[in-house]
Amino acid sequence: MAVTIVGLGPGPVEQMSLGAWRTLESASEVWVRTSRHPTVNGLPRQVRVRSFDDVYELHDTFEEVYADIAARVVELGAQPGGVIYAVPGHPLVGESSVRQVIALAREAGQPVQVVPSESFISPILVALGLDGLDLQIADAVEIAQHWHPSLRVDGPALLGQLYDRGTAAGVKQALLNAYPPEHEVIIVRAAGTAEQELRRLPLYELDRQQVIDHLTSLYLPPLPQPSSLESFQDTIARLRAPNGCPWDREQTHRSLRETLLEESYEVLSALDDEDMTKLREELGDLLMQICMHSQMASEEGFFTIYDVIAAIDQKIKRRHPHVFGETRVNDADEVLRNWESIKRQERGESDSRSMLAGVPAGLPALAQAASYQKRVARVGFDWKDVADVWAKVDEELRELRAAPVEQRESELGDLLFSVVNLSRHLRLDAESALRETNARFRRRFERMQELAAERGLDLTAMPLEEQDKLWEEAKGEEGG
Repeated sequence: MAVTIVGLGPGPVEQMSLGAWRTLESASEVWVRTSRHPTVNGLPRQVRVRSFDDVYELHDTFEEVYADIAARVVELGAQPGGVIYAVPGHPLVGESSVRQVIALAREAGQPVQVVPSESFISPILVALGLDGLDLQIADAVEIAQHWHPSLRVDGPALLGQLYDRGTAAGVKQALLNAYPPEHEVIIVRAAGTAEQELRRLPLYELDRQQVIDHLTSLYLPPLPQPSSLESFQDTIARLRAPNGCPWDREQTHRSLRETLLEESYEVLSALDDEDMTKLREELGDLLMQICMHSQMASEEGFFTIYDVIAAIDQKIKRRHPHVFGETRVNDADEVLRNWESIKRQERGESDSRSMLAGVPAGLPALAQAASYQKRVARVGFDWKDVADVWAKVDEELRELRAAPVEQRESELGDLLFSVVNLSRHLRLDAESALRETNARFRRRFERMQELAAERGLDLTAMPLEEQDKLWEEAKGEEGG
């Protein structure tokens, strides 16, 4: 009672190993995962070939197919004489069913022998003239199941098992999150056989090709410039290296605090301007700060950039059980309530006493007020109707007008806090609104100065009425 797993090689019988051929030559019966492989027709004539092709029709997903096949193989292996199970290529390259057979057989106490042959990768390396050590290798089916590919885009990659156009469509969708639509890719079909075909095409046309079948792989040339997180982190590490930049080597977590804050505000400015080119640049500057702090922490032995990513990835998944778990939610408000509850559980809190503790003390006052209000709203401490908020703003305005001098600052604060609350109920961001107004005021006032200078007028000596006219003219030029 045993399981023997044989690799059939990537195509012609000549690419099968001598050990695999001799194993099959001495057998009376062989089970193949699929008969849709060039080698099957060339097996020794005395061998009875049986296939699991019918299993593919019984299930909706490849995972279910492979699990079923694995269970059947191990069941056959328990019979006297055991079983020979043959798969395309190398048994341990891209063969999910083989990994499952090995695991199940070991659980059942059955010995397993693996007889390898050349994998599908070898003839592809020859066809494309590639060095295998430079290549990232991934399963197209797995890539198609993700929204973003787990690939280093500035390195070459090979996706095996691009079975059909449905898989190609899923692969394209994932790849377009990392590669431009026009990026040239190469479909490699039946590598190493007489039917070998290499087809170059832009990525966006991938799922429109009729040639895709069970012998198809996809080669992804690297993007032309360093653009992966790994490449960028290496750039930062080099700045900090002994032969790097003296200025960068002198920096500390504390010395970069102001720069981090400035870069954050530059990102906000780009968002306010709705300038995507500027936003791309400013996000890069902010990413540099994150990578720099991570590099310094790595040098100090505290954590690496991958620890940072792993921690936030785990946190996001933990706090979104309605996406990554079984929790069901009805709306965004319920998501926020769950989020707050999960955060309290993470901190080991049994009540809401520390709900506001996570709001940074250094936030701008309007943003800090908005954060406080959003957090308490998650537990229901909030106005139910926007009309009540309008009334509260009117009330605070009346109190400010009536307040004695020594209480005006406090009453002004209450008014501003109420205005922030109003902006939240109107689904506006008070901090962004004020920044936009500040920018608008600056543009218009600077235009006032230009108009006065063009007309030989001294703005500082002009009556207020004349200044108002210039203001309205500047305002009118902007269309507001």
